[in-house]
Amino acid sequence: MMVDVLLILMIVGAIIALEVKNLLSAVVAVGTVGLVLSLVFLLLQAPDVAITQLAVEIITVILLIRATLRLELPQSPLISRPVGILTGLCFAAVFLILLVPGLKELPAFGSPSVRVAQTYLDQGLADTGAANLVASVLLDYRAYDTLGEATVLFAAVIGVLTVLRAQGRKGKQVSKGAEHGKE
Repeated sequence: MMVDVLLILMIVGAIIALEVKNLLSAVVAVGTVGLVLSLVFLLLQAPDVAITQLAVEIITVILLIRATLRLELPQSPLISRPVGILTGLCFAAVFLILLVPGLKELPAFGSPSVRVAQTYLDQGLADTGAANLVASVLLDYRAYDTLGEATVLFAAVIGVLTVLRAQGRKGKQVSKGAEHGKE
């Protein structure tokens, strides 16, 4: 039930991101969709995927906001600012109203919500032959999941480094051009 509501919220956020005229508002809407997706992963009992999604979403939103703020955006008229503030407050209120029941559905801290861990502990050595059960879970039982998470994190790091390196090269080209202009 709660996952369905969150999926509807994600669809609404995606539509808002497509339809809004202000780029910064679109970036915020996309970030909200990613945050809600990480909550969906958490409710579906995939905390590792939720953490990965959250980390990648934070990096992506920071990069998009940085790129958006560099553009010269036209100032909106004063009449639309109260409407924007009211819309933001309504969105925050709806988000909080939906968040509270979702957080109440989470199991109590320390209580096991997934029973497969006991199977790993009981049969891990016999199934995998690895004395280190953490490594056997990551590399045998959940190898594809671990590979996917590592790929996502690697792609995010490469993307950040590419953006930062391109900006560094632009700065060096400007300084070289200034030096040649002095001669």
